[in-house]
Amino acid sequence: MLLVSDKLVSDYTNNSGPKHIPDSIISFYSTAPIELRSMMPASTKNSPRKPRSLTYAGSGVDIEAGDKFVGSIGSLLRRTHGQRVIDNPGGFAGLLRLDYNEQLFKHNYLDPVLVACADGVGTKVHLAIEMNKHDTVGIDLVAMNVNDLIVQGAEPLLFLDYIAVHKVEQDVLHDLVRGISDGCQQAGCALIGGETAEMNDLYKPGDYDLAGFSVGVVELKKATDPTRVEPGDIVLGLESSGVHSNGYSLVRSIIKHAKLKLDKVYPELDPDRTLGEVLLTPTRIYADSIVKLLRAYKVKKVISGMAHITGGGLEGNLNRALHDKVDASISSKAWTVPPVFDFLQKHGDVETSEMRKVFNMGIGYCLIVRPTFAKAIAQRLEKSGETVHVLGKITKGKGVVKIKDA
Repeated sequence: MLLVSDKLVSDYTNNSGPKHIPDSIISFYSTAPIELRSMMPASTKNSPRKPRSLTYAGSGVDIEAGDKFVGSIGSLLRRTHGQRVIDNPGGFAGLLRLDYNEQLFKHNYLDPVLVACADGVGTKVHLAIEMNKHDTVGIDLVAMNVNDLIVQGAEPLLFLDYIAVHKVEQDVLHDLVRGISDGCQQAGCALIGGETAEMNDLYKPGDYDLAGFSVGVVELKKATDPTRVEPGDIVLGLESSGVHSNGYSLVRSIIKHAKLKLDKVYPELDPDRTLGEVLLTPTRIYADSIVKLLRAYKVKKVISGMAHITGGGLEGNLNRALHDKVDASISSKAWTVPPVFDFLQKHGDVETSEMRKVFNMGIGYCLIVRPTFAKAIAQRLEKSGETVHVLGKITKGKGVVKIKDA
């Protein structure tokens, strides 16, 4: 297994470029049995010979390929760096200032709280592998993390990635990191390190998996607090870009069940894109819009709560923004469900209740806001590029989300 440490990150972000990965930052984990007889001469009857020494390359790990990959992605990291990132030649971890030194940009945190989360992309990577298109799931990886982070009222600061592969393939890995870099640029956070693990005895040829880790900061008094939600508050919903990164085990089951083809255009779904392209649409990143909104209201606490709508749908995520004395009453007529969900439901013969439990159904993020500020907040979000719908309101209740079809 090849583990690329943060030391290499500091090497290539400072243009020094690693000549070779030092033994001190390579971990060896050999779990597969090796048949020594395959290394023996054809005949040892008269002159027994000692077997050749075992090597890392012979165990399936290509250090030179790892070196080459690490040396190729420095610019992808550097383009996400702002004034907070500190150069750290030879370091074993990335460094980032909590605040700027420059007075003009200083945030002046009084009681800063760090917010951290981890997430992955799930089985959406299977579709990326089948489509041989790897430059979008990195965006998904960032989105799944930072969209959770901002729910707490936090500003994203930094991102770390972990990529596990069967074998280092330069083009595939470069596309993956390019997507992660794109996502970090959209989210306004710095990609300051990562890890790449080559494990040929754990993953099949062509397979890989992704994990991401994000850290942000919020002033404690501005952190999201579900106890502030009151009856009469308005629930706003921001449109999703599609399926996002949840429910792909069901998506793939529907494809198999209905014998759908990823490389085929289905006009009722999209007249220009194939099914695979539609399903690989990256998860929308809401960080920039939400951070701008939070900064616009420095004194007034006009946002009562927020929720990132992932697996579990509206009912399984918006309820996390409620306390046990209020409900969220939502009208299903408040927005139009995107064609991709109707397409999947039709071809999979999936019940509406199951669709709502698994997918976002077109709403990727929710805000609970004070009624007198609802219109102004919606306008600000629309100026940031979001499509906003008034989904319903908060009522007295027991902490549940009720979706009404009438």
